[in-house]
Amino acid sequence: MAVETDVLDELRRLRTRIPRLAGSLAATVDGLVLAHDVPDTEPEGLAALTAAALGVAYRMTDAAARGDFRELLVRGSRGYVATYAAGTTAVLTLLADDRVNVGRLHLEGRRSGARIAELVDTHIGPGGGRHADRVAPGESPARAQGTDPARPIGTLPVRTPQLPAHRPRTQPGG
Repeated sequence: MAVETDVLDELRRLRTRIPRLAGSLAATVDGLVLAHDVPDTEPEGLAALTAAALGVAYRMTDAAARGDFRELLVRGSRGYVATYAAGTTAVLTLLADDRVNVGRLHLEGRRSGARIAELVDTHIGPGGGRHADRVAPGESPARAQGTDPARPIGTLPVRTPQLPAHRPRTQPGG
């Protein structure tokens, strides 16, 4: 498919724009690889882990009322894993050395994420394909699935123990 070739070209250009970039991967939000440039990493495993982290990030931004997911940055002892939204159906994950310029990583990662979103939308259509069941931008997941908007998706009801009624302490001798 042409989308994979175009996305791979974007990933290769990204490597030239970010010194110390060790690899890059574009995948669907469900964890299917679109294109990759990750020499020492299994792309399918990385895409699956990205999808899992993305699920947690979606819930975290929703629970904290911080809007739609934009990016996620994880720092390990040997470098960074940065994940950027690429529209509503794709995601860009970058692997960088620990001495990377993080500002440059964010700048170029955001730009490439937007470019990959355009490529995917051009070839597949916005929100089309396998991911048509995804939540539309600006719509809360609860409203999209017809559930209680006060309860985030995938959470169990919380039971708060009731405190006993306050009883005034009696004063000795009184």
